[in-house]
Amino acid sequence: MRVVTWNVNSLRARLERVEEWVAEVQPDVLCMQETKLADDAFPALTFEAMGYECAHYGQGQWNGVAILSKVGLDDVVANFAGDIEPDPDARILTATCGGVRISCCYVPNGRSLDDDHYTYKLSWLDRLLAHLEHESDPGDDVIVTGDFNIAPTDADVYDIRKFANATHVSAPERDRLQTLCDWGLVDLFRHQHPDADKVYSWWDYRGGDFHQGRGLRIDLVLGSASLVDRVEWAVVDRNARKGKQPSDHAPVIVDLA
Repeated sequence: MRVVTWNVNSLRARLERVEEWVAEVQPDVLCMQETKLADDAFPALTFEAMGYECAHYGQGQWNGVAILSKVGLDDVVANFAGDIEPDPDARILTATCGGVRISCCYVPNGRSLDDDHYTYKLSWLDRLLAHLEHESDPGDDVIVTGDFNIAPTDADVYDIRKFANATHVSAPERDRLQTLCDWGLVDLFRHQHPDADKVYSWWDYRGGDFHQGRGLRIDLVLGSASLVDRVEWAVVDRNARKGKQPSDHAPVIVDLA
């Protein structure tokens, strides 16, 4: 099963590129973030014609998450599950695909350490853990994936000195990411490539950052222990970041046996 996460940064602006990429790469499950579409504007018919079932949770010009699946799409939950305080934004969507409980997440950016959005980000991550505990057990087949807006380690940042007292690398953010791992999730790309250096999934549009290699690895596929030995291949598709009007994120691909 090929599982992909991709922050497309506006599906309306990049639909043709996404269609072409999907046709070439043939993911079994594609989790998208920042679709920036209302539910009634989501191009479900386009993807259904390509063989996918679709679930989308959107709010218009901001946020928006989607799961496309060729291996089933069951028990869909939009927003946080159960009685967890719901998020006002469309940032999380969960479904069972091919026997795996998958949550597609667009974690808040945080903006700056003294911004209310940073407090919101930390609260959101706390609720993500509660959602995970509500939906699954550590022994289940589980994936939590998406744009986390957190670089797990300094090795996932092009120059950690540039991020002093900044979001994406702060201890409270990384601590909350670690709580997901403590629950039983593993960073599948990093597990597959423990010594990979200068591998990023996001590059700012400005200043030629992509071509200069100034990026962050913030798009993650976290999988339960039961999935770790099933990983056959994991890669960040940098080619999808090239060309005309790309997203500022590249897809992350994980193949499971």
